[in-house]
Amino acid sequence: MVADGQLTADVAQREALPLLEDVRAQLAEAPKKSGFLGRFGAKPEPVKGLYLWGGVGRGKSMLMDLFFDHADITAKRRVHFHAFMQEVHNALHEARKTGTDDAIQPVAKDIASDLRLLCFDEMQITDITDAMIVGRLFEQLFKAGVAVVTTSNRVPEDLYKDGLNRDLFLPFISLLEDHLVVHELASHVDYRQDRLAGEQVYFTPANAEARGKIDALWDSLTGGTSQPLHLNVKGRVVEIPAFHNGAARATFFDLCGKPLGPADYLALAAAVKVLVLENIPALSRSNFNPAKRFVTLIDALYEARVRLICSAADVPERLYLEGEGAFEFERTASRLREMQADGWGEALD
Repeated sequence: MVADGQLTADVAQREALPLLEDVRAQLAEAPKKSGFLGRFGAKPEPVKGLYLWGGVGRGKSMLMDLFFDHADITAKRRVHFHAFMQEVHNALHEARKTGTDDAIQPVAKDIASDLRLLCFDEMQITDITDAMIVGRLFEQLFKAGVAVVTTSNRVPEDLYKDGLNRDLFLPFISLLEDHLVVHELASHVDYRQDRLAGEQVYFTPANAEARGKIDALWDSLTGGTSQPLHLNVKGRVVEIPAFHNGAARATFFDLCGKPLGPADYLALAAAVKVLVLENIPALSRSNFNPAKRFVTLIDALYEARVRLICSAADVPERLYLEGEGAFEFERTASRLREMQADGWGEALD
C-alpha cells in the first residue's frame, strides 16, 4: 500500500506490524487443545492479543483493519467498543429475564460461541456500569479462548481514570496486561488532521453544494463505510446515524431537535474525534430549546477538542440574531470560528 501511494511510510506503524503478524500467525495455526480436556472439545489456549494505544489519527484503526482483513479465520469479529458494550447491556437485560443468578455467564458464552478473534476499536471506559461489567466479562472471554486485539487513546492504567469506585476496576487492567501485549503507536503524525488540512470545514448556506463537499470529506475520513453508533447514557440509548473510525455524522435535528442533555453530549464528545453536523438552521426564540442544546453540544465538543465539520444557514455570527440567548450565543459563535482553524484539535494529544 505504501508502494502504491495509498499509505505514507511511517516508522511507528511499521514497528507495530510484527506484533500484529504474530497474532495473525498464531490464529492461522490449527487450534491447539491443551491437556486432558482438549480431547473433549474444550477451547484452545488463547492467543495473546494486542492493546495498541496512542494519540488520535495515528493509524491505529487502519492497522487493526489491515490485520483483521488478513486474519485467515472465519471466527472473527471487528466492532467499535461503544457498540459492543451496548450489545452487552441489551444481552444482560434479556438474560436477567430468565431468572439466572449470573447473567454474565450466558452472555459471555454466547459472545464466545464459535469466536476466536475479537477486535475492538477505541476501547475506553467512562461509565461506571461498563466498568463493573468488563472485568468478569473479559475473564470469561479469555477463558473461552478468545483472542482480543484493541485500539485505544489511553494506556491501560489510564482507563476509567478518576472514575467512581475505580478500585473495583483495577483487576480488569491487570487482566488486560496479562492477556494482551501493550504497545504504544508513537507516531508524530496525525493522519486524520492531515486529511482535513487546508480543507473548508464550515459550509454556508446548507445547500446541495455544501452537501456534496461534505460527502467528499466524509468519504475521505471513512472510505465510504459507516454504521450507526449507539451510546448508552444513564440507561438510555442515544443513536448517532453514521460512525466509522472515530468520525461521526448527524444532522442538527438528530442531536439538537431531540430532548438530549449535557450527559449525552459529553458521551458523544468522548466517543468521537470528528463530528460532521449538517443543516444547522437559523436560531431564534422560535426554536429556543434546540438552540440551547446546540450551545451545550458545541461546549462539549470544544472542551473535548473534537474536530467539527458542519453546514449551517449562515456564518456563526449571524446564526442567532434575536431572542433570548442571542447575547450568550456570542461565545458559541466565537468557538465555532476557532474550531474552523486549520489543525484545531491537535492539542488533544
